[in-house]
Amino acid sequence: MATTLLIQTEKTPFAVSLPTIAPMTRDEFYAFCQANRDLRIERTATGEVIIMPPAFSDTGNRNFNLALQLGIWAEQDGTGLGFDSSAGFTLPNGATRSPDASWIEAERWNALTEAEQASFAPISPDFIIELRSASDTLQGLQDKMQEYMDNGVLLGWLIDRKNRQVYVYRPNREPQVLENPVRVSGDPELPGFSLQMAKVW
Repeated sequence: MATTLLIQTEKTPFAVSLPTIAPMTRDEFYAFCQANRDLRIERTATGEVIIMPPAFSDTGNRNFNLALQLGIWAEQDGTGLGFDSSAGFTLPNGATRSPDASWIEAERWNALTEAEQASFAPISPDFIIELRSASDTLQGLQDKMQEYMDNGVLLGWLIDRKNRQVYVYRPNREPQVLENPVRVSGDPELPGFSLQMAKVW
C-alpha cells in the first residue's frame, strides 16, 4: 500500500502518490515532521499525509489573535492549557490534527506521560478553533470539525471569515451557525471565555 501525500497549495490541495513507500508508522511520521519543521503537517485516520505551507501573513496574524485571547483566558482561569496552531494531537481514530487554537483540561493533560506530551500527544483537546483560510474548502473544514466531535472534543468553533459566520460544534448536535457575531462565548465548557471577533474578521 502506498503513502499518499496531499499537498495543499495557495488555491487547492493535490495528492502525490509514492507507490514504493508503505504507510508511515507513528514513529516514522514523527520523524518526517521533525525533518520538515517549516511545514504544517497532518495525517488522516487512513494514513494520508497532508502537507500545508506556512500560513499567509494575514491569516497568521488572525491565528495569533485567536491564540492570544485563548491564552489570556487560560492563564486567568488556571484549569487547563492552551495551544497554538503548531501543536499536533493524535486522535483516538489515529489521525494527527493541528487545530488553529485549542485547550485541554489540566487533569487530562497531566495524566499523559512526559514522552506522550513531548510528541503528538494521544489526546483530543476539550476545545478547538479552526479558522478558514483562502485555501480551505468549507466542506473540508466541516468534515474535520465532525471528526473532532466524533473523537471526544467537547466544543469546536469553525470561523468562516469569508462569510462572517461561526459554526459552533458540540457532540451529538447539529452545528449552530452565528451570523457576523461581535463575540462568541465559550460557556459552559470554557466558563468566562469570550472570543472578541473584531481582530479575527
